[in-house]
Amino acid sequence: MWKDFKEFAFKGNVLDLAIAVVIGGAFGKIVSSLVENIITPIIVFLTGKIELSDLHLKMGGVNLTYGVFLQSIIDFIIISFSIFLFVRLLMKFKRKKEPEKAETPAIDAKEELLKEIRDLLKAEKQ
Repeated sequence: MWKDFKEFAFKGNVLDLAIAVVIGGAFGKIVSSLVENIITPIIVFLTGKIELSDLHLKMGGVNLTYGVFLQSIIDFIIISFSIFLFVRLLMKFKRKKEPEKAETPAIDAKEELLKEIRDLLKAEKQ
């Protein structure tokens, strides 16, 4: 059982996934800080002192803080767009490293037979 676990845990895909989770978490914190400390204050400045997290609605004895929810949606959109741009940038670098291969399509037996028949028909016509 230990051998099976060791093979599973040290496969390239599992390690890649673990590294991606750690880097993704750190990247998420950086973007969250960007949103909280730079973008949100700019939005507050441009909208005239309206901070999303302060928006709420009182219904009876319940306080619905929908502004926090809106802020989370904005955070999500900015984080996912940032990750999209980061992955796109990485894919551009990856494409440049890989040399393009000129692949010649493999001709199967049926295609070869059809070519021979075509050539025979051409020879008969002449």
